[in-house]
Amino acid sequence: MEHTFIILFAIATAVAIAVSRTRVPYTVALVAVGLAVGSLRIVEPPHLTKDLLFSIFLPGLVFEAAYNMHTRELRESWGTVAALAGPGLLLAIALTALLTVWPLHALGLARDFTWTDGVVFASLVSATDPIAVVSLFRKLGVAPRLTTLVEAESLFNDGTSIVALTLVLAYVGGESTSALALAGRFVLVVCGGGVVGGIIAYVIIRITRHIDDPMIEITLTTIAAYGSFVVAEDLGLSGVIATVVAGMVFGTIARESAFSIDTRTTADVFWRYLAFALNSIVFLLIGFAVRPTMLIAAAGIIAVAYVAVLAARAGVVYGVAAAFGRTRERIPARWAALVTWGGLRGALAMVLALALPASFDHRELLVDMTFGVVVVSLLLQGLTMPAAATRLAR
Repeated sequence: MEHTFIILFAIATAVAIAVSRTRVPYTVALVAVGLAVGSLRIVEPPHLTKDLLFSIFLPGLVFEAAYNMHTRELRESWGTVAALAGPGLLLAIALTALLTVWPLHALGLARDFTWTDGVVFASLVSATDPIAVVSLFRKLGVAPRLTTLVEAESLFNDGTSIVALTLVLAYVGGESTSALALAGRFVLVVCGGGVVGGIIAYVIIRITRHIDDPMIEITLTTIAAYGSFVVAEDLGLSGVIATVVAGMVFGTIARESAFSIDTRTTADVFWRYLAFALNSIVFLLIGFAVRPTMLIAAAGIIAVAYVAVLAARAGVVYGVAAAFGRTRERIPARWAALVTWGGLRGALAMVLALALPASFDHRELLVDMTFGVVVVSLLLQGLTMPAAATRLAR
């Protein structure tokens, strides 16, 4: 296993060097390379599982993004972010299900694909993964408010999408029959996760104030990142939301008033590198997990699913933009187009699909559809984002 990770890091480094002088998003290039290397069976990588993503990758990536969030821009777009990651996400699930099931039946591609299957699929792909987009925005010097809007929405809808899928599966499995009960549980899990993350961050920051050792303080931030996730999940709450809140608290309070200059500099470098390392591995694993033959065999169904996801995304983004059109959070039309096109899907959707129970009806089809949508969105939208951002992010 240690040899495998050395090879993975070597591949990731080679890709980073190769694309460093181009406008191709690094993470998108990793997926393409992963697809090629995986089909050749040159190396046998670890499987991208829910346990691996939740225990290693997700807390670190979420914390780093929240830690480096532009809080001033977030305050200026808080209502928009909440609308997109909350009711907007639920509306996107409903629209995606509708736009997937009806065409599959009408075109005769999957007549036995039920509305339940459609809602489950829509919940699987509801979370956006804008890592490549945000990295590109920062490289191009895009307006911080737009960058923060895209990143903050993704951070929060990672959490709300997991909760939504959990509740959908509970409803399908007969565990809950009341829409009101589902809504109440949704709010409890999301808000409860935020409270847990805030409390853990506050306690650790109080400890940090009495320490003047960068290595120990950075270790405490790591405990905050992974500890808030684990504690919240153990309590049945949202680990992602807990880590987002913990990261935001550390990025504002600790960075400004608890860290020394040396600690602040060291922490920034540590988390930036950790995010790079985690992203390198997870996007390679996305490429390794997909088999091109599977994409070809289900091409028609995947095409319908992808169009449905993109259309639902456009409907929600433009709907929210219209709702805030007369407020200080107004989103220009060209920004709305960029936010729509920047709604890539990633590893979270894939591992949630793989985590579906083996007995679930049409599980294999749902996995194929999810993988296909992820790959198409990363390659098609990811590779065209540089041109779109240059034209629209003015």
